[in-house]
Amino acid sequence: MNWLVILAVAAAAFLFAAFVLRIPKPGWALMASALMLGLAGYAFQGQPSYASAPKAAQQQQQEVSGEALVAARRGLFAPTDTVPNYLTVSDGFARRGRYQDAADTLKQGLRENPTHGEGWLALGLALIEHTGGQVTPPAIQAFGRAEANLPGHPAPGYFLGTAFLRSGRPLEARQVWVDLLEKTPEDAPWREDLTFRIAQVDQMLEMMRQMQDEQEAAAQ
Repeated sequence: MNWLVILAVAAAAFLFAAFVLRIPKPGWALMASALMLGLAGYAFQGQPSYASAPKAAQQQQQEVSGEALVAARRGLFAPTDTVPNYLTVSDGFARRGRYQDAADTLKQGLRENPTHGEGWLALGLALIEHTGGQVTPPAIQAFGRAEANLPGHPAPGYFLGTAFLRSGRPLEARQVWVDLLEKTPEDAPWREDLTFRIAQVDQMLEMMRQMQDEQEAAAQ
């Protein structure tokens, strides 16, 4: 399942919940971001049959999420790129859902490899996962270092925008993606996908504005 299908399904689900189920207004942004991120994670590696025991299921879910996270990041880099040992070790922790250990390993490795862009990207992702999806200042700083050391590469902006959506901050996600689009060459293979993402966020934001206007008019 590619990102175009994922976003289309997420948008349809959001429309159904907003107009048919009439979810409360405070939950619109969070639901939209959760749909998009949840479907994306499932697309990378869906596992519909988890263990029945709650703790076992939680651990399995963390491992699946970690596997998907590493696969998604690595998928945006050439298979022939050299992966330093510290990143390999960190990915091992991330695959098991041990994001604090992953982040600690990355911080140590980046002290000796301060210009390794993928390492900074992995750190930003690990920090976000460790905080349950919150985009913290240290994570933003890590993404900034990744972008500085990966000029012209879409990965930092792609993942930071997605993280903002996940945390219920669609306006900031849109800004990150718009900035990335402005720097994207016309012939870049990811340009169409990025344009589609921005359009989907715009559609959701416009729908939210319209619903807010309708509610305000009805209250008068």
